Amino acid sequence: MSEQQMIEADLLVTGAEIITMNGAREVIRDGALATRGDSIVMVGKSAQAARTVRAKKTVDGTGFVISPGFVDGHIHITADPLTRGFVRRMPEDSWGNNLAKWVIPLFKCQTAEDERLAAQLSAATMIRYGTTTFLEAGTVIQMEAVMEALGETGIRGRVGQWVEGRDWGSTGNESAKIDEAIGLLRSEVEAWPDDGDCLLAAWPVLVGHSTNPDEVWLAARHIADERGLKLSAHMSPRQSDPDWFLQSYNRRPLEHLADIGAMGPNVLLTHLAAIDESELQVLAESGAGCIHCPDAAFLGGMGLARQGLHPEMLDRGVTVMLGTDGMASDILSSARRMAAGYRDARGDQDLLPSTSLLELATVNGAKAMGWQDRIGAIAPGFKADFVMHDTRRVEWGPVFDSVGQLALCAPPAGVHHVWINGRQVLDAGRNLLLDEEKLLADAVQAGKALVERTGLPVRTPWPVA
Repeated sequence: MSEQQMIEADLLVTGAEIITMNGAREVIRDGALATRGDSIVMVGKSAQAARTVRAKKTVDGTGFVISPGFVDGHIHITADPLTRGFVRRMPEDSWGNNLAKWVIPLFKCQTAEDERLAAQLSAATMIRYGTTTFLEAGTVIQMEAVMEALGETGIRGRVGQWVEGRDWGSTGNESAKIDEAIGLLRSEVEAWPDDGDCLLAAWPVLVGHSTNPDEVWLAARHIADERGLKLSAHMSPRQSDPDWFLQSYNRRPLEHLADIGAMGPNVLLTHLAAIDESELQVLAESGAGCIHCPDAAFLGGMGLARQGLHPEMLDRGVTVMLGTDGMASDILSSARRMAAGYRDARGDQDLLPSTSLLELATVNGAKAMGWQDRIGAIAPGFKADFVMHDTRRVEWGPVFDSVGQLALCAPPAGVHHVWINGRQVLDAGRNLLLDEEKLLADAVQAGKALVERTGLPVRTPWPVA
């Protein structure tokens, strides 16, 4: 290659083992990765890079495994980060009462400053564990404060404001509530538009379950269609959703959504732990995707091991991505929980192998969000979102199979460096954009004040002296 044909790069990483997640799923030993601006411009062997790349900065990647940044498809970035240790329910409460008496009051009592702190704490935690892209769960109240706070973190994400269009008899004016919900959906995507290339934008994200009438579902779908966005919502984590839809419409949730025209390839539904075969067929035929949250499902006792159909979704060609749901921070740990739960339930140790787990956390997440040509893989032309995992830790030992070791046993603390959109945001475990010590101190105080405002009791399982 002549001098004129040299690849100009801002950054060159050499000597690493690269799990590319490209179409051929190549793993490159003694690999090199070059970036310019926000994109990857070269991936190959280090010897090749020495001949073809001229970089402003070179990093020695010896002893590191590089993966694409992970994608978290469902996370409550506010309230949960400030109150994760707060015991939110009484044993005698039903799931619905738990939401009404304990969970929702915590969300509703947040101030703009609470949500700002929580969003930054959530982003910092995701980055620390290698997550570079997320889809928020649709429970943000103070959007302006949240989007401003997230902009300081460098993370890539899509966020939705809390939208409920069902009146539940509180005012007796359902049409006004519907208009308000639709207006909110439109205003948020106009205020934070998605040009396909920005780090942060708003998508229509419904609370889901039974909280929105058909008009709101259809409006959200129309907004997603006309703007090239995705629509996301909670649905059927437990039998209560199917029971409600059967009683109200004489159809199960996904059957009803399909009948009214609310299902399609740009729809992502979270949980789907309590669907049946007919709904699985609807899901597969519609092209809609599923966001599976293993921590919420298995720790929440959703009966997933008994009735879950996520392996069947994958077999039918449904795009399944993973979410932590605010109950976890590390997407790879969620993937491992999914594999462990389903392997044990099915008595099949070969179910959901390590290759599938890495796909769920990377390329599947990218495809579900419509960005399979931008993120989720390390290849020229893709966004420079990547993670360097330090294998010089006792938990790694000698590296024989980097794919299996990263998917099944690598420690979350092994995330050493993180780049998002060509910008380094984590260096040797240190956040380069946020003062984490101050952020945590502020968040601790805000969380205590938030719980105090709810008037809910602080309880511990054992007596504290």
